[in-house]
Amino acid sequence: MRTIVLLIIAVLILCPGFQAQTAPDAAELTRLLNDFLAGASKNDAAMHERFWAEDLIYTGAVGRRVGKADIMADLRKSPAPTRPAPAPTPTYTAEEIRIQQYGNTAIVAFRLVSTVEGSGKTDITKYFNTGTFLKRNGKWQAVAWQATKIPGPDEAGGGEPSATEAEFHRAVLASDVDTLVRILDESFIWTNSKGEQHTRQQLFDDLKAGRLKFSQLETNNWTLEVSGNTANVRRFSSRQPSAIPGQSGPDAAPFSAYTVTFVNKGGRWKAVAMDTSR
Repeated sequence: MRTIVLLIIAVLILCPGFQAQTAPDAAELTRLLNDFLAGASKNDAAMHERFWAEDLIYTGAVGRRVGKADIMADLRKSPAPTRPAPAPTPTYTAEEIRIQQYGNTAIVAFRLVSTVEGSGKTDITKYFNTGTFLKRNGKWQAVAWQATKIPGPDEAGGGEPSATEAEFHRAVLASDVDTLVRILDESFIWTNSKGEQHTRQQLFDDLKAGRLKFSQLETNNWTLEVSGNTANVRRFSSRQPSAIPGQSGPDAAPFSAYTVTFVNKGGRWKAVAMDTSR
């Protein structure tokens, strides 16, 4: 009896399609995906025609289920003559591509990154995408697709990291240590343009003693990138310090770029690091 059971298991393991292969077509599928995303960034109808199978079932991030005909119809719609200037077109890229192949069937899972440039800022939205591909007549095409939006800062709770970062700079300008206690994590480290590191407590002490003081601190050209519970806010600042720790005169180069890193802890965005550079 034991011999028969072992024989059955061996047959199942050796049976084609029982387990995922080592994805021999991974390079081809990766190239197809990247070519498609580059084309989709330009609303390339020919690339969509090549990528999607005629029997496609596509479930979007907002819960809408469509087929290939619907996608192609949306692409070919002509804008109305009175339509205002179109919004910036997203640029699509893929991260963390994972491919599992089962003969002429393959599952392609990845993180889709949508980047929109415009109005002096960069908006980045990320989605988990999973596509099922079939190889027919020597050509891979997607027959099923599922997209799920990765929650951004508003969905994750705690408000926008960029709003918290703006509040942080207002507090620094006003030497408002009470507000900074709420915003800055205990592990907070500020690395300045000289490579010197300041802890949260050192920042508090410098502000209280007047060793660090600004008469003007303005920020602009911000970029926000959120990945799970971590967010980076990048900006340029125009500042007029009246006091800087370890420096007797005014700042000779009042313009700088900086990045503030936040972590969502218990529904609140807390600043854990800031790096500044000229």
